[in-house]
Amino acid sequence: MGSSLAEATELKNKGNEAFKKQDWPAAVDWYTKAIEAYEKEPSFYTNRAQANIKLESYGLAVHDADKAIELDPNNVKAYYRRASANTAILRHREALRDWKLVVKKAPSDATAKIRLADCERIVKRDAFLKAIEVEDAPSAAEGLDLEHMTVDSSYDGAKLGDKITLEFVEDMIERFKNGKKLALKYVYQIILAVMDIVRNEPTMVEVDVEQGQEITVCGDTHGQYFDLMEIFRLAGKPSEKHMFLFNGDFVDRGSWSTEIALLLYAYKWLYPGKFFLNRGNHETDDMNRMYGFEGECRAKYTKDRVFKLFSESFSALPLATLIGKKYFVLHGGLFSDDKITLDDVRKLDRFKQRQPGQAGLMMEMLWTDPQTQPGRGPSKRGVGLQFGPDVTKRFCENNNLEAIIRSHEVRMEGYEVEHDGKCITVFSAPHYCDSTGNKGAFIKIGPEYKLNFTQFDAVPHPNIKPMAYASNGLQGML
Repeated sequence: MGSSLAEATELKNKGNEAFKKQDWPAAVDWYTKAIEAYEKEPSFYTNRAQANIKLESYGLAVHDADKAIELDPNNVKAYYRRASANTAILRHREALRDWKLVVKKAPSDATAKIRLADCERIVKRDAFLKAIEVEDAPSAAEGLDLEHMTVDSSYDGAKLGDKITLEFVEDMIERFKNGKKLALKYVYQIILAVMDIVRNEPTMVEVDVEQGQEITVCGDTHGQYFDLMEIFRLAGKPSEKHMFLFNGDFVDRGSWSTEIALLLYAYKWLYPGKFFLNRGNHETDDMNRMYGFEGECRAKYTKDRVFKLFSESFSALPLATLIGKKYFVLHGGLFSDDKITLDDVRKLDRFKQRQPGQAGLMMEMLWTDPQTQPGRGPSKRGVGLQFGPDVTKRFCENNNLEAIIRSHEVRMEGYEVEHDGKCITVFSAPHYCDSTGNKGAFIKIGPEYKLNFTQFDAVPHPNIKPMAYASNGLQGML
């Protein structure tokens, strides 16, 4: 046993070295090897749990923490990891139990006391929001008199009339690069105009690429505005002939989420039939409250109404786009039931429930992930499920598709072709959260419907950290 523990400790140390280099996948691999060599050491599991947290594999992190606690019921680090992972997937009541244990077992840990207080506040807030929830709440636009709303005389940007112009959008781009904001009236105008447009779109938008046109498909951008500028530099900007599809998760984590949301919305208003937006799992209220978008709206535009209008508009966004009847593009992935077809997606009434909830088609479309093993499995995130290559193959065959295109997960090369070419993941936030070292990517599709991938690196940005506006319960923890 001694030699196997010594050998395992060496493997763990290699994992620690990889962790310091922010190579989270390699760290997980080394910790896994350490566990295979000697499975009774709790620190191997707590270390792997932390690497899994960095990879957003929160379900796996909880599982690792459970194992460490089973081996050592007094392991404070394991309770800490489990609480952190549960906080990240919004299981605040479970997290609260663990924070209480951490504070009890380590009464001098000041950070844990702060986390406990944050978690208690969030649990109370969620209970309050649930208590005041009404099914047919009036729109946040009610009582908003835009006609008589003035623009402050200090505003030095382009003026916005009844219709948006390319000149206004170009001016917005420069304002945001220079750290300036839009006039509040214009923020309201843009959100309301786009809300009207997307409410009239189907749950699955269907688009063909005509001769002389192309469509660029982008994955998560997560508030990384300066990397979005790099996408437009490399791919070209949107136009009548250059269509774009942004496949969800425009906001949260990165600290320029309002800038990205407003710019994407401005392009949607300018080119309503050529610029498309799918909803992601971060275009939802509970994620926005934790991961920064609500806080950023409040910090930059002072009014709660800005976030409330964004929230309404997010719940109206389409959930999928079908390109040329060949590529089914959605944020998360496929379903728990093989019988689901594109017709079921077409018929899905996304207005029935504004938020995706814990089960059902909408939740699966926003949350699921591919796995290498056949069949279906529990989610490494702790939310949704995972689907194998056989599931993807059947879905594509049943619906006459070439492939599905999805986002939702960091890929170190910016994209990955999986499941025998039938499942493509594209992720467009390079050096995600300033810590992951990944490339970004986008896909161009022309009239021949061939996929052309472009990878790109992160560009410098002003010195504002990711998660600057996130809930205190997450800042510095993940």
